[in-house]
Amino acid sequence: MRQPILRFDMRFVNAYLLQAGDGFILVDTGIGDVWTKLESELLSRGALPERLKLVILTHGDMDHAGNCKKLQQKYGISVAMHQGDLDMVTTGAPRHRSANTFAGKLMTWMSSRMKDTSGCFEPNLYLEDGQSLKEFDLDATILHTPGHTSGSISILTPAGDLIVGDTLSNRRTPKTADLFEDESALKASLKKLQGLDAKTIYPGHGKPFPFEVFTSITKAM
Repeated sequence: MRQPILRFDMRFVNAYLLQAGDGFILVDTGIGDVWTKLESELLSRGALPERLKLVILTHGDMDHAGNCKKLQQKYGISVAMHQGDLDMVTTGAPRHRSANTFAGKLMTWMSSRMKDTSGCFEPNLYLEDGQSLKEFDLDATILHTPGHTSGSISILTPAGDLIVGDTLSNRRTPKTADLFEDESALKASLKKLQGLDAKTIYPGHGKPFPFEVFTSITKAM
């Protein structure tokens, strides 16, 4: 029987909890300020203190990685991510990014003046394109989808659930990333996602939406 993906609204960022055998995998953790809420959600679902097998980061921005250090230190949870974003989580240094919207340009300007080291940590595992998560009792595959950041990844399940981090968002309406390190890499990643047999997009910001909506907004690419 298919287990639902639980979405935790961590103020303005999503975290997703997936059933993995007799335990769970958490995708993204929100900003550090929401630690109490995240911990409470995980405890109430029975994922903590002992059944959370792994945390997976879709990318290294601290609004997604802000509670990894606490999960490592308090509960001994391993954190996995793509090595392309290693410097982001170990140093807190912002990446230079471009934007295609006014809001994106404003976020770029603000992030370029911020360096948050309070949540910095060392990952336990590195994930690669095409890697299966079956060793963690989750039937899903890692897809390297750079563009927003060089280490951005997505996660695809056989049921067609596609967790995409910030490669796509749905704050007000579904759209492609308006912040990117590499625009050509982002376009290539979007084309890669277009070819998948997916049903539902789970973005880093905003509510899930049908895969058909994504294909309709990117069909001209």
